[in-house]
This record gives sequence, C-alpha cells and structure tokens, in this order.
Amino acid sequence: MMLSATLLSTTLLSKKALALPYQVTTVAEELNYPWSLAFMADGSYLVTERTGKLKQLSADGALLAATAPALPGLYVAAQGGLLEVLLPAAFQQNQQLLLSYVCGDAKANTVCLASARWQQGQLTDIQQIFIAKPYRQGAAHYGGRMLQLPDGSVLLTLGDGFDYREQAQNPANHLGKIIRLQRDGAIPADNPFVGQAGVAGEIYSMGHRNVQGIVWDNATKNVYSHEHGPRGGDELNIIQPGKNYGWPVATRGIDYTGARVSPFRQYPGMLEPIWHWSPSIAPAGMTLYQGELFPDWQGDLFITALAGRALHRLQLKEGKVVAEHILLTERNDRLRDVRSGPDGALYLLTDSANGQLLRLSPQ
Repeated sequence: MMLSATLLSTTLLSKKALALPYQVTTVAEELNYPWSLAFMADGSYLVTERTGKLKQLSADGALLAATAPALPGLYVAAQGGLLEVLLPAAFQQNQQLLLSYVCGDAKANTVCLASARWQQGQLTDIQQIFIAKPYRQGAAHYGGRMLQLPDGSVLLTLGDGFDYREQAQNPANHLGKIIRLQRDGAIPADNPFVGQAGVAGEIYSMGHRNVQGIVWDNATKNVYSHEHGPRGGDELNIIQPGKNYGWPVATRGIDYTGARVSPFRQYPGMLEPIWHWSPSIAPAGMTLYQGELFPDWQGDLFITALAGRALHRLQLKEGKVVAEHILLTERNDRLRDVRSGPDGALYLLTDSANGQLLRLSPQ
C-alpha cells in the first residue's frame, strides 16, 4: 500500500524524535550555493558550488583548495552549473572522480558528465564522457545526482527539462530518466533496453520529473530515489531496471497554474511511489544513515528539503516507510544535501549564496 506523509500523526512522531536529542555545529561558511559533498580519506571534504567551483575543506572547515575546473561548456544559470561530485570506490588508487554539470548555453543546454583526476588541490585530465540528449532551452530540472552501484557502474539522474515533461515518456531520449553507465561513460551490456530499436541504451528507468536524491541500501539491495513534484506529489521510489515511474501520466501533483497535470494517480504498467509529500517539500539530497552515533537511526533515510526547510527522517521496514520524523525546523534553512559521515555524524549543506556545511551529532 502506498503511504503518504500526511497519514501519520505529527504528535506521535514528534514524541519519538524528542528522545534522540541532537546538536548542530557549523563546520564551514561562505560557500556559494553548495550542491554536493564527498568525504576524503584524510578527513577533509570536497564540496561543489553550483556557481562553478570545487573546494576542499579541512576537517575543521578551513579552506585547503579551491579550483574552477575547466569543464567543457560549463553553463551556470538558475538551476544549472556544477552539480554532483562522486568519488568512486577506486578513488584512493587512481584519484579519479566524476562530476555532473550543465553544459551548453541559454539556447541549448543539457547535463554532461566528466571524469577527472584530483591532484594536489587541482583537477587534471578532465574528459567529458557523457552528454544527455537532446539539448533544450531553459535552466531548470536537470537532476544531476549520481550513485555508484556495487558492480562499479554509475547511475545518473536526469530531469525532464521543466517545459519538456512529456519527453519523460519518450524512450528515445534522456529527459526524465535515470541512466546507467560504466565509469568511462560506456553503456553496460546488461542495461534493460540495450539493443532495442528506438530506445536509448543508457536508460535504466523512466517517467521521472526531477530526481535529486538517490541511494543504495545494501541490506535490502534497493535503490531509493526521490523526485520533485509540481505543486504536491513529491515522490520516494524504489528504482528497478526497466521500469516506468509515471511522470507526467500518473502523478499526485497539480500544475503551478492550479490545473491538473493528469487525471491519473495510477496507471497500468507504471510503478507507484512508496511515499509522497503533498504539499511539496522540494526534496534535494538523500542519504542512508550507517553510523554509530545514533544507533536508532541505523538504516533510516534522511532527506533534505528546500521549500520545506527541514530534514526528513524516514524509518524503513522491508522496503516500506513506517514512520517519518521532521528535524531542524528550528533553523529555517533551505537544505541542499545530506551525507552520512565516516565519523557517524550527519553532514548537511545549506542552499544560499552564503551556504554552510553543518554537522549533526548527539547532544
């Protein structure tokens, strides 16, 4: 059964949340619209700024390095710019990382993927390894999150381009899709649509609006993703290869004009979300908590909200959401990203021109 965030009692949920007090420490400030966070083996952090810089911060937040990588065709406007940084499992051996970003110009832009090597605070050997097709106008709904699967392949989320939502159902292109690539940009031979005429071989799943959170749960072998709805209808899904998640044919959201996007909430052959939010919270980052500082949080999903200005904790049982707790409402911050840190704390990025890196730990 599909559950809604509105079905659970806020009063009952808040009582349990209060049993786990936390404190928030500001690790770093003056980050210009930070978008993504990664942890280095030496305890430092890599942070992307959507405006085009990649920064390395020490464990206590001091700036160690800042570079404006020469990404081919980088386009910074509105929601576009430098997006995710991913450190693959082999990063310690070869210092090779992946960057998703928007490339092109105002008349024609798209999401691109580049590989590069991190060497002494700079990026070298930058290579563009994937360009999403088709190019489009506008500067919204890019997706851009990445996840490395246990087999080494990489999932990349791609938005519907806002004005091109019907293309999320077009299997010939990448709009409104989650794609799967090898680390060098090649198409895996076991992708669900490889070899099918008229279908982009990179596609892993389709029917998405704007996926900005994606994680792997090793305990259940599930891939969880969330995506923005329009006015209402933000979704949490379990991603399965080759499946269709409905947008814009099936949705609980309505258009910004107040009109219905579709008469259907469910549609044959399209998977329903396991959770949804109405009104919208604008989900951004997501992590699966795997630390020891909060034992009761083990295996829970944490989702940052932009419009909702909070951190949502979702308790899972057998692939279903059984409870939701809403944290950090007292801060009133637009929250962009969240990561489960190697020290057991949660780390968050706030979304502003003076963005912060925050650490959430027990009292």
